Amino acid sequence: MSTKTCYYESLGVSRNVDGKGLKSAYRKLAMKYHPDQNPDDPEAELKFKEISEAYGVLSDEQKRSAYDRYGHAAFDSNGGGGHGATQADFSDIFGQVFGDAFGDIFGARGGAQSGPGRGSDLRYPLEIDLEDAFLGREVKITVPTSKTCEHCHGNGAEPGTEIDTCTTCQGAGRIRMRQGLFTMEQTCRTCGGQGQTVRTPCTACDGVGTVATRRQLSVNIPAGVEDGMRIRLAGEGEAGVRGGPPGDLYIFVSIRPHELFERDGADLYCRAPAPMCTAALGGEIKMPTIDGGQKSVNISPGAQTGKRLRLRGLGMPHLRGRGRGDMIIELFVETPRNLSARQKELLSAFREECCPESSPGCHPEHEGFFEKARSFWDRMTGDEERPH
Repeated sequence: MSTKTCYYESLGVSRNVDGKGLKSAYRKLAMKYHPDQNPDDPEAELKFKEISEAYGVLSDEQKRSAYDRYGHAAFDSNGGGGHGATQADFSDIFGQVFGDAFGDIFGARGGAQSGPGRGSDLRYPLEIDLEDAFLGREVKITVPTSKTCEHCHGNGAEPGTEIDTCTTCQGAGRIRMRQGLFTMEQTCRTCGGQGQTVRTPCTACDGVGTVATRRQLSVNIPAGVEDGMRIRLAGEGEAGVRGGPPGDLYIFVSIRPHELFERDGADLYCRAPAPMCTAALGGEIKMPTIDGGQKSVNISPGAQTGKRLRLRGLGMPHLRGRGRGDMIIELFVETPRNLSARQKELLSAFREECCPESSPGCHPEHEGFFEKARSFWDRMTGDEERPH
């Protein structure tokens, strides 16, 4: 009896799952257990091989039908628990499901193709100030990458030596294997899908065809760029293998927190203090703007904490459109501190003058709150004291 885990159990799906559900289950597990996500974790590597093997069988209608009838024995030509689908090219299965969408994350080169391999995509985190996002700017970055080896011109062979056609795959880059009822195709392990073998590896790059380097690039940051946006620089990734095309470079932009402004799309928010007297009597305050200027803002008499004022067209530029967002000011009334004796005397007189008994309506929020509080106390106590 086979000790291998049921393919359906490996993927966590039922036996009547459709192709879409099967692919979705494999996607989630492959992302979780991919070796690039779990370096130096042999258990994750084994799990990745297990789910790839399961998906490779169940995603093929004929193989799935045979598996449903005969189980793992359907892929054992010797009738005794052979390798079957375990010999499948797991990187090919992953590439077929994910395509190029995750090439920049896992450095996949699309193993299903033979010949020179495309270089890996690179990811570069770039942190900028909010002012840079407002104005747009050119940024110089230095990226660790690889370039085509100049000594061998990228073919991996020592100059003057020969490159042979792979004798295992006859230059096809892939080989066909018969497993039980089926014929399977996988990347040639001898030449790694290149279709050629090098007799004498290049002494400069050890036969890889590329060498590590650092490249300085200029990146244009557009005005209005938002936090988390990605800028693609085509052809600026790692050099291709054996003369293949280079990958791309993806710049992931993050914006540092600002000491004055908070951003929401194209709008800017700023919390501004208003002195108590200015809030009570009305007046004017000077507000900074993101372009480095200042704007006079009128405060109406009796302004309260939380009041918002909108200054149209003073926010961030729209990235893919014209004009700018708005600047929104939220006031908070500041109570004076460190008062002199004379100031305390004046405030005491002001308090007496503005007390609810002598000036009803002077503090409507205060009066309304305590009116509700008195009603609450009356409901809770009734005509007699509440019991302890």
